[in-house]
Amino acid sequence: MMQEEDAMSEQGKIMVDEVEAVEKPPRARVDKAIDTTGPESAGERYARKRDYLAGFLEEKPQDVAAGEPGGEVYEAVIDTLKSIYDPEIPVNIYDLGLIYGVEVSDGHAIITMTLTTPHCPVAESMPGEIELQVGSVPGVGHAEVNLVWDPPWDPGKMTDEAKLEMGML
Repeated sequence: MMQEEDAMSEQGKIMVDEVEAVEKPPRARVDKAIDTTGPESAGERYARKRDYLAGFLEEKPQDVAAGEPGGEVYEAVIDTLKSIYDPEIPVNIYDLGLIYGVEVSDGHAIITMTLTTPHCPVAESMPGEIELQVGSVPGVGHAEVNLVWDPPWDPGKMTDEAKLEMGML
């Protein structure tokens, strides 16, 4: 019985090995694939990073239909909406948060939007102007504007750029 207790206590012991030093692991390095004659200068590193970021930012989604977000016609409609300004506020209607939805399919664009208030002086003329301008986008044959009041517009729908322009940030 005593031998079993000694064997059990041996198994439960924690063994400690003391060492004086541990060898440092090698640092990770990325060697230049083309020129390995010397270290990369700060200017070369900056140019490489800048080139990488430029390529990343310019990359467009692959196989996106023209009328879907990221597609050519859809983005042209958004750019057109960003060129239309509210006559009372020096901010375009897209950044102002008046546009709730954009759908483009088969040359037909449907814009769902609101106005800052139902009593807006351009409530009658603004939808017609938007239909004309969006209808003139290449790839859009017909544009339709659906004016909605629910949910009501509030300043929280504005982009940060619009808030900055208005002095709200």
